[in-house]
Amino acid sequence: MEGGVRLRAGERRARRGGAAGYVTARGGGARARPLGVTVGARPCPQLCPPVGASKRDVREKVWDYLEASGLADFPRPVHRRIPNFKGSHQACCSIKELDVFNRAREIKVDPDKPLEGVRLAALQARKTLLVPTPRLRTGLFNKIVPPSGATKEILRICATSQGIKEYSVPVGLDGKARVDLVVVGSVAVSEKGWRIGKGEGYADMEYAMMVSMGAVQEDTPVVTIVHDCQVVDIAEELLDDHDLTVDYILTPTRTIKTNCKRPKPQGIIWHKVSYEMLGKIPILKSLRYREKQTGKGVTLLDEHSDLANANTSAALNEKAMAENTRPQDATGSAQIGQHYVESDSLSPRLEGSGMVTTVYVGNIPPSVRVSELKCALREFHAAPLRLNWQGAQHRAFLDYKDEATAESAVSSLKGLSLGGNTLRVELAKNQRNKGQVEINSQK
Repeated sequence: MEGGVRLRAGERRARRGGAAGYVTARGGGARARPLGVTVGARPCPQLCPPVGASKRDVREKVWDYLEASGLADFPRPVHRRIPNFKGSHQACCSIKELDVFNRAREIKVDPDKPLEGVRLAALQARKTLLVPTPRLRTGLFNKIVPPSGATKEILRICATSQGIKEYSVPVGLDGKARVDLVVVGSVAVSEKGWRIGKGEGYADMEYAMMVSMGAVQEDTPVVTIVHDCQVVDIAEELLDDHDLTVDYILTPTRTIKTNCKRPKPQGIIWHKVSYEMLGKIPILKSLRYREKQTGKGVTLLDEHSDLANANTSAALNEKAMAENTRPQDATGSAQIGQHYVESDSLSPRLEGSGMVTTVYVGNIPPSVRVSELKCALREFHAAPLRLNWQGAQHRAFLDYKDEATAESAVSSLKGLSLGGNTLRVELAKNQRNKGQVEINSQK
């Protein structure tokens, strides 16, 4: 054993200098190679990116080669994906040779098809398996929970995309995840540990979010699974400070320890996050709110220009919220236990227009105060005309001037977490506030 990689009997080492550390070649028997020849050396010189090649150029070359050479596997075509390849299961099985895998108790593995064998190995070894939600739309992690007494066949199902849907439970921001090993897919990777994904940035963002959550540490190892042909030279100038690097590369024939010295992302780089990304990944909103509360800078990429062109009605909503969120002073405020309405009434124009739309906010923890919700509403530019707080029922109702404004608020607040709970935010079934009737009936 050396550097964290345990060698099986009969294996031989092919050492290489430089930052790549060492390469372990797997194989033997009839397929054994002459001593000194590295098994799995890059099979096609045309995959070496030319000088000046972009990340996109590298991706296209790899995708094209996998398809043209017959190495691509289901799902096809592999373009625009983390590509699956023939031999992926063999590559995945070799993770069981790594000490970092055997020591790990909690493992995060991406949901890509070529990583299915790693997910199965983790479940068979009774490790806690976390899988990111697809495109991070509904949170960060799902924890795979096989049924009690699961057979080998059930575990195989749990490792598939269908099993992830059927045998998982969500893990929130306050789920206290402590990831010991990260496994990601790649389109291309260099022996120095420099990685290129499919171009959407989700693996990089997932890692940055885990840093922000405290789920990974600076020395948490990162492994990728690829075909030998995906191991190519990558120019360092193609890398950005948000790009995730890897410590181990597993192929069908090799285990490569990269000894990568390039720092991994230290957290979310907010000035590179756009409002569009914030809308696509709801959990980012909660992380941004949390980090802002600690005094960190969370200015977004397009925040300044967006604020300059802010919608006037949104500004008016915030003003109304500020004026109407003084329950102790507001005329006619109704307070019964933890119930109160933030304003005495809607303006006569809105009251009679029939346009007011109500948003329901549920799953509010008992420890959360109304002031925390109000602060979050302002932060996410979702301040309503009126807030009806019903803390004892763990809910609140928000009145907006029309349906479009209410739907925008639902979109902005989706994924918001307060007090350890992800809030349930949706248009109220009854578009008038039933809670208001309840309060009035108790006067």
